Amino acid sequence: MKTVVITGNTRGLGFEMAKLFHKNGWNLVINGVNPQRLEKAAEELRALPGDGAVEGFAGSVASEEELQGLLDFAVEKFGVLDIWINNAGVNQPMKAIWELSQEEIDAILNIDLRGAILGSRLAARQMEKQPEGGFIYNLEGYGSNDAMMLGLNLYGTSKRAVTHFTVALAKELEERGSRVKAGRLSPGIMITDFTVKALGGKESIALPEKTKKVYNILGDKPDVVAAHLVKEMLTNSKNNAHIQWLTTGKAAWRFMTAGFNKRNFFD
Repeated sequence: MKTVVITGNTRGLGFEMAKLFHKNGWNLVINGVNPQRLEKAAEELRALPGDGAVEGFAGSVASEEELQGLLDFAVEKFGVLDIWINNAGVNQPMKAIWELSQEEIDAILNIDLRGAILGSRLAARQMEKQPEGGFIYNLEGYGSNDAMMLGLNLYGTSKRAVTHFTVALAKELEERGSRVKAGRLSPGIMITDFTVKALGGKESIALPEKTKKVYNILGDKPDVVAAHLVKEMLTNSKNNAHIQWLTTGKAAWRFMTAGFNKRNFFD
């Protein structure tokens, strides 16, 4: 039985992906910083149909020590690590870069970028020891394709860096002849608490009406996105895979048919 670790997945996309891995019979280690929310999520997953075991480990991806603890916990419980998904992330307050505090800057970079780097490094070390290797997936986001928007400078910077890091990691693994593979998950625009809450829920984001209009056209609920991403991960065998939900063609079709397909996620 295979094992997947997903960071920061007590809700939203990470939780929906966890449901699908569980449904497909995988052992599952979930992670979050809030122990009560973590246990609640684990209980919900265990109540769903699925043959795999579900374990939870509380810890922050901003801490290398806690990430190492998460990895050690997974290996101790299940003996092997087949997929590691760096899913944890926080959104940026709708502020210009000079309006952000040092604490806000540190939180965004430590969780969204440094967490992905540290998680990938630790997972690669473990997977190198395994006969079958393993897969590491990092989450892209706004800015990964060089998009820019007032109030998302630092978040977009971190996600652009995650894209570069993951592609470079895949190249490193290939050039070393590693059994480990790395890839990117591109979920597009999802309508969750993440959309309207910054820094893990500490601050509300007042979205401009123009932004809401675009989100209503291009956005999706996390269960819809998770179904595609997990399906592709379960069948992927390639290094440097780029698994996308909102492709350019799909986005163009959404805009072309927006007048006939009215959606409103915000009322």
